Amino acid sequence: MPVLTLLSSPARRDLTEAAVREAAAGRWVGEIRWLAPGAAVEAPVDGPDTVDDQVWARWQELGVDVVVQPDGERRRRVLLADMDSTMIEQECVDELAARAGAGEQVAAITARAMNGELDFAEALHARVALLRGLPETVVDEVIRDRLTFTPGGEVLVATMRAHGAYTALVSGGFTQFTRVVAGRLGFDEHRANTLEVEDGRLAGRVVLPVLGQEAKAAALEQIAARLGHAHQDVLAVGDGANDLPMLRLAGTGVALHSKPVVSAQVPVRVNHGDLTAALFLQGYAEADLVHPA
Repeated sequence: MPVLTLLSSPARRDLTEAAVREAAAGRWVGEIRWLAPGAAVEAPVDGPDTVDDQVWARWQELGVDVVVQPDGERRRRVLLADMDSTMIEQECVDELAARAGAGEQVAAITARAMNGELDFAEALHARVALLRGLPETVVDEVIRDRLTFTPGGEVLVATMRAHGAYTALVSGGFTQFTRVVAGRLGFDEHRANTLEVEDGRLAGRVVLPVLGQEAKAAALEQIAARLGHAHQDVLAVGDGANDLPMLRLAGTGVALHSKPVVSAQVPVRVNHGDLTAALFLQGYAEADLVHPA
């Protein structure tokens, strides 16, 4: 039997049982289970395991994410997460470009690439070329001064690891950032592109081959196979067009605060909750969550 989940911002906690009944639109057939009082709730429903687009849009206006998932085991054994604008709140290449005086130009290219309007690899090469000559130390400065972590990220990683899941940060960004972000959030491994450095300065190139959208899907296949898991055992979280193959391939692909092209193609969409929403969607309750010291 499909499961209906409603999520709101953890800061609001204004969901009610009446909202569940209304969102179910006559399909509600079982016990309502509160996962986080006022912020996350689920209930079994009858009928298709999808949400009508008009229903979804109406609840979005009310600040509520509505998701219906198929019946069956929802707790995943592997977490694959994007970094930029997913596990952190920035786009690292944009932050570097701002230090190079090309912030607006690069940010415009990034926005188009993440919405699928430009080839990812070509857009990456074009942006990185504008970083040429920056001191390598700028990376450390951006990490120190600019990077902020998306709320719920540490809890997502810690909770899944505590329940036996393997976690990987898979980014189209740069290893100079993923090694720090993965370390701070507790990921088991990280994969990304690498900025070339010459004589202590960025060379304006990335080490080939480029880790783009197909490489993210390949990472999912490789990691799952290595661990003896199926694609269905993977939870993937991302926001950009380069995440789409990974999100489609995973057992649960979560489009988190995603670009329009992603929201149009991924049925599990979270725009109001934080990263703990990925846990509630798996049926974890607030009491199950692990908060790192």
